[in-house]
Amino acid sequence: MNRDQTPALEHTHNRRIAAWLFVCCFMVYAMVILGGVTRLTGSGLSMVEWDPIFGILPPLDQASWEETFRLYQQSPEYQKINIGMDLEGFKGIYWFEYSHRLLGRTIGTVFLLPFLFFLARGWIHRPLVPKLLTLFVLGGLQGLLGWYMVKSGLIDNPHVSQYRLTAHLGLAILIYAYMFYVALGLWLGERRTASIPAGLRYATTLLTGLVFITILSGGFVAGLKAGFAYNTFPLMDGHWIPEVIFMQSPLWRNFFENIATVQFVHRLLATLVFSSVILLWIAARRYALPAAVTTGLHLMLVAVVLQVSLGISTLLLHVPVALAATHQAGALLLFTIMLYTHHRTSYSSTDG
Repeated sequence: MNRDQTPALEHTHNRRIAAWLFVCCFMVYAMVILGGVTRLTGSGLSMVEWDPIFGILPPLDQASWEETFRLYQQSPEYQKINIGMDLEGFKGIYWFEYSHRLLGRTIGTVFLLPFLFFLARGWIHRPLVPKLLTLFVLGGLQGLLGWYMVKSGLIDNPHVSQYRLTAHLGLAILIYAYMFYVALGLWLGERRTASIPAGLRYATTLLTGLVFITILSGGFVAGLKAGFAYNTFPLMDGHWIPEVIFMQSPLWRNFFENIATVQFVHRLLATLVFSSVILLWIAARRYALPAAVTTGLHLMLVAVVLQVSLGISTLLLHVPVALAATHQAGALLLFTIMLYTHHRTSYSSTDG
């Protein structure tokens, strides 16, 4: 950045860069939700090839559609699950996966072109450049990881690996969190504050991490389709703790491959998040906090009540697509509020 720029001009440039990053965050948010819908509708394995350059175009004529469908008919999913599906049925699942991949490419373009423009204009100060480059590289790796995930369902078993699915989801959340936090710093400033009790700051840090872990556990639930089992609450098959929770050997496999254990752990983590948010909200009322922190805590409480309600409803209703997608959106909304609240407990606005 030009050293002759005034603080006011630098502030203006930071706000513009932050606005651009917020737009990218919104697109990543939509990408996560669309990815969930793609999985819930059984569309994720409909595109059996990955062409990052020319794959941006869908089939444009009948011959192209028939060739694409022919390739899908050679896949394990068609042969073992969707045998007999016609071309029109294939188009129904194809468009979800195509839209998911197209949105990924669009995010890359929306990120790269403004970045080059801001860089050329000298609006990006030097410490910010490696952060933005890191985001771009992580975005590229996310595309590779997505294809690595899809490949796991194209070999013999027509189901993607729950390990790869959770890794794909986890990296998307990390990219979103890093981008959102950088944008908050540019928009609100990053002047360290000493006005917030250290205990509250540590609590928001731990709770943000706990929400992230809970989202990852949801990835394993999704990968194993564990939400379709034990559709009662709060008991599971008439028990608080299912009898088959440790039936696999070695023990660690149960936490990642046993449907009962995976769902139980997700319930346990969700309950822990719910209880922790309520306790934090009650404890924070003892302090005279900045309005931004208080607002964040109130929103956190509302979001966690909504999210738990959505989770229980999704389970009891046997995972309807719309409700399950809303539950995933709620998880990311809660995580976003956690990030905002954590930022506000760590920094004060440079606007005063």
